[in-house]
Amino acid sequence: MNPSAQGWIKKLLKEVTQNNSFLNYKEDEFYSALRTCGFIYGSNLSIVAQAFKNADLSEEELCKTNLCLTLLYAHKNSNSKLSFVDSVIDFYTSINEYKMSFFQELIGGKKSSEQLEKIIHKRIQIDDNIITKNFNYFIINALLFVDVLAYQEFLKNESISNEYIKNLEATIESISLDVLKSKSTINQYDDSLIKLFESSLRYQNNTYISYNNAINILKTPQEKQYILDLACMATWSDRAIDKDEQQFLIKLGNDLNVNTSQVNLSIESVNQFYTTHKDNIALLSSKNIVKSFYNNSSKMVTKLISRNSKRLYQELKDSKELMVLISQSTIRDLNKDEQKKVQEQLLDIFKSIPSLAIFLLPGGALLLPLVVKFIPKLLPSAFDDNRIEE
Repeated sequence: MNPSAQGWIKKLLKEVTQNNSFLNYKEDEFYSALRTCGFIYGSNLSIVAQAFKNADLSEEELCKTNLCLTLLYAHKNSNSKLSFVDSVIDFYTSINEYKMSFFQELIGGKKSSEQLEKIIHKRIQIDDNIITKNFNYFIINALLFVDVLAYQEFLKNESISNEYIKNLEATIESISLDVLKSKSTINQYDDSLIKLFESSLRYQNNTYISYNNAINILKTPQEKQYILDLACMATWSDRAIDKDEQQFLIKLGNDLNVNTSQVNLSIESVNQFYTTHKDNIALLSSKNIVKSFYNNSSKMVTKLISRNSKRLYQELKDSKELMVLISQSTIRDLNKDEQKKVQEQLLDIFKSIPSLAIFLLPGGALLLPLVVKFIPKLLPSAFDDNRIEE
């Protein structure tokens, strides 16, 4: 399954029929799985509940998949008579009536899984620029679980009020952002998280509400648990939750009528997740933006080449001059004319492989040195006698 290509939802639903055990999880078990995979924290690093192998999916693709699987779980555990695809489209259509203008061009016409794919794709994007979207420092969406909570309400009532989402987001803003902004020293992580939260809010100009009003808005156990987890995420600024912050979280738990063991579990979960994955989460990375760009580019190029290795190898075989130049590049530096030939012929090859179209976009040629770096591994060993296997 490739969430970046058309038809992925149909394929996903088919794969789920072969491994649907996660749909029978208890509510708290599934929520715990959402924390483990990073969906709750906005950093999707694996498929929820290991529903299937995530192979080489990018974070954006993992995000799409986890959102779809979570909505599917909510639908399965509801009494809705609508099909899954129809109900999700109806849900987002209802939200569209309440200031969800960026879905406007997607709503309308016959409901289909392809239409839902477009909606989900549009929903998780923070930046529409193709280059920026791939390398932006903030490519994750921290508040997608708000959609899930609202969808659950929609399934219960067969409608959704804009006030529900407004109030829930106002509560998140009141509790989580106040925690961050009230710190005496705001570090890089805090500043990044503030920007991420603010960019993720659907209602940017919503009226600020007080802490007490925010507490009173939360009704369901999942709403309370989610706010608690976001607060833990917000306090985890210096790669640890200190005693004062822990006392705040315990007070928050008490105000929410959540027992202390549940608060401690939230603290333990965010500690474990961030400590385990600190090198893979952009918000926690201390790398400069240039190095971050290069690392993200390398990952993307590696994924594209691995997915198209057979086709790319065949195209290279048919281009004898390019094969010779690439083989020569492993033992000497190519001159400018040769480098230009490599670039032009590679771009010609990429025209025949749709998923490599990003290299044809303005600025895409900047990635070609990375492509050349990986291509020798596709060639027969005779072309690269000096390569040392790592």
